[in-house]
Amino acid sequence: MFHFSREAVARLKARANEECGRGDLSSFQSLTALLWRAVTRARGLAPGQATSCRVAIENRARLRPPLAKEYFGNSIYVVAASATAGELLAQGIGWAAALVNRAVAEHTDTEIRAKLGAWMARPFVYTLREFDENSVMVGSSPRFDMYGCEFGWGRAVAARSGGANKFDGKISMYPGWEGGGSMDVELCLVPENMAALERDEEFMGAVSPPVEMEVLLEGIN
Repeated sequence: MFHFSREAVARLKARANEECGRGDLSSFQSLTALLWRAVTRARGLAPGQATSCRVAIENRARLRPPLAKEYFGNSIYVVAASATAGELLAQGIGWAAALVNRAVAEHTDTEIRAKLGAWMARPFVYTLREFDENSVMVGSSPRFDMYGCEFGWGRAVAARSGGANKFDGKISMYPGWEGGGSMDVELCLVPENMAALERDEEFMGAVSPPVEMEVLLEGIN
């Protein structure tokens, strides 16, 4: 679990946009780019090896007409940004974030309906075996209100997803406990690659100290 304060996220976003000379790269895309590059380095992929960053993305607001807010089912697809390891690491965070941004922007009503039509013609069920071992898969979202639900036990002090559906390269993003644009990243890697990631200067230079338990407990009292 890695914590990124709102200041750290803001710095990443500013850096990504400055590198590309643009202003539309989001905090999510900028942090995703950092993670994709860092995991690729930690895995030690050869320059010519292909890698992708896959992101679970909702369809509701992208459909025309959009799905009703009361719709209770799931409506998501996975979009992917792809590059060789050499390309990804030779460029900056902004370049990688722009790839993710383009993949998201191209997920339009037309694209969604085309994917749905293809699935209807040949239905299948995704399995973990189909995941590319050189890639990362980003799920959940810092937009989800993980701390707003109150079940009578007090405000939650952390968000975790448990052991289900975990594999090498699985990333889950949550809002940070303190809010304000902070984020928590749950990242699964094989032990040797996790050790390499924790030695990665670019990645660890962006990671923030975790919120101390004393602060969490004080905040919910």
